[in-house]
Amino acid sequence: MPADAPNPSQPEQAPPEPAPREGAKADGASSGPSWGAMSDRHWSKARKDSNREALDYYRERSKAPGVAEGGAERNFYCMRCDGVIPFDTKAETCPHCGAALDEHVKRYFNWVEINEPPASDFLPLLKVAALGFGALLVLVVLVWWWWS
Repeated sequence: MPADAPNPSQPEQAPPEPAPREGAKADGASSGPSWGAMSDRHWSKARKDSNREALDYYRERSKAPGVAEGGAERNFYCMRCDGVIPFDTKAETCPHCGAALDEHVKRYFNWVEINEPPASDFLPLLKVAALGFGALLVLVVLVWWWWS
């Protein structure tokens, strides 16, 4: 019989108890509340000096015209002054700085949407097809001339 196989003549042994968690009391309760002040090991405090440029950028964005007033989810921003513009506006200029608004380009919080349909691929493909047909015609004429 293998050494690690259970022996039917001996009772099974219970698995060992896991080691208590750090800070746990003897009766299993935790040593303190799960709410309250976070330690310096918490990710939000441990990374507080990371991405300083991004934090400064968002602090500046929060000072843009119209941001303090709040707005709806689909507002967009002026490309020049970062001011908030309602999504369904019919204005042709920014209400804050007077810059012209392009109806095909909208800058949202962290992306820019360009709603311009792509140009058709028909004309470039037509040129390629015409060149291919011309090459085939030249090949046919050369073969006909060679065989005649």
